[in-house]
Amino acid sequence: MYDPKSLKAEEFISHEEILETLSYAEKNKNNKELVRAILDKAKERKGLPHREASVLLACEDPEVIAEMYDLAEQIKKDFYGNRIVMFAPLYLSNYCVNGCVYCPYHAKNKHIARKKLTQDEIVKEVTALQDMGHKRLAIESGEDPINNPIEYILESIRTIYSIKHRNGAIRRVNVNIAATTVENYRKLKEAGIGTYILFQETYHKESYEKLHPTGPKHNYAYHTEAMDRAMEGGIDDVGLGVLFGLELYKYEFAGLLMHAEHLEAVHGVGPHTISVPRIKRADDIDPSAFDNGIDDDTFAKICALIRISVPYTGMIISTRESKSVREKVIRLGVSQISGASRTSVGGYCEPEPEDDNSAQFDVSDNRTLDEVVHWLMDMKYIPSFCTACYREGRTGDRFMSLCKAGQIQNCCHPNALMTLKEYLMDYASPDTRKIGEALIQSELQNIPKEKVREICADHLEKIEEGIRDFRF
Repeated sequence: MYDPKSLKAEEFISHEEILETLSYAEKNKNNKELVRAILDKAKERKGLPHREASVLLACEDPEVIAEMYDLAEQIKKDFYGNRIVMFAPLYLSNYCVNGCVYCPYHAKNKHIARKKLTQDEIVKEVTALQDMGHKRLAIESGEDPINNPIEYILESIRTIYSIKHRNGAIRRVNVNIAATTVENYRKLKEAGIGTYILFQETYHKESYEKLHPTGPKHNYAYHTEAMDRAMEGGIDDVGLGVLFGLELYKYEFAGLLMHAEHLEAVHGVGPHTISVPRIKRADDIDPSAFDNGIDDDTFAKICALIRISVPYTGMIISTRESKSVREKVIRLGVSQISGASRTSVGGYCEPEPEDDNSAQFDVSDNRTLDEVVHWLMDMKYIPSFCTACYREGRTGDRFMSLCKAGQIQNCCHPNALMTLKEYLMDYASPDTRKIGEALIQSELQNIPKEKVREICADHLEKIEEGIRDFRF
């Protein structure tokens, strides 16, 4: 029985409810009166439940799709402005005991280079990331209780936060590791992590179990219920995601929204972020072996409808996607992107040798961080290195209430400008700095409250004098 308030995976992600939803969507995709009513409801900026959103996903009317895209773009502007938050992944270890058939880290892969960063190597990698200008990391690790125990993850977090190089510092560490216990989530919270991220991969239980034939990840319920344990452990910012291409995308879309609705129903706050990775080539993994891949237009439609359905939630897209795809979906709702990413264990300090590959997937956008920052500013977006909300305690429902109240322009907007100024002063190329300074002066005028605008302008001047880390 479907129950969004249940703590059992098969009840808050009900297979029968998803099938009924997909049937309803297919029957009503050309119901113009219903589609119009759903679009009008979406314009209230309060989101859509999975069944109504699925009708829009099934709808193939070009005019309706164009209206969806315009609405997604406007909702993005209303809640997140023109900020794009920057981050980079840091792979700590690719030792893994699971048998996931879509990931080259699977235990049976005997020819991939197995690596685990020492604390000294983490210092070198993080220093290199700081020298690029990064302030926010997402640490990644395979699941291996011997090689990657929770103690190793916690020690690595402490090391990352301790590194201060020139004007560089990592101010927020997000964590993407395997589902674990409430006790371990408490330890991660105490270590000062930002968001706990865990991709579901697929919400289709039968497919999930086939795709994860061996290892602890085979347990569908334990994996799917991880976010509830994380929140019980005190982590109030969690990030969802599916790996599009493993199952039928309409099924995954409905399941993803149902998971978000479950978190809202039980914990009073939905996911802090939703990621939208697509399966990519990697070592012994051929994406064509999975017959549920989606084209770029379908991918863009999914992104737009996630933004419409969960308007307050951050959306993440990585360097799995090309420059052209990222450019398209940033307009439709994406609010966080990675830049200059390495998906291998190591590789920031010095390039990984081709014959010693440890990458989890091939990167499609290989530009430097400076090139990505310049590109965003050319499109009039503000690359933001801000981590203020996390450090000021504005997480979980406190962040959501800020976002829903429309206070982003008086808080996140000036913080974005100040962190961009830091980047321009400390790391940017001359051409990037020139375009960035002009953007900052223009965007200052978009801060509504005069007092906030004056304080921000004063802080910007102090940043030029060498002072760092101002925040509202």
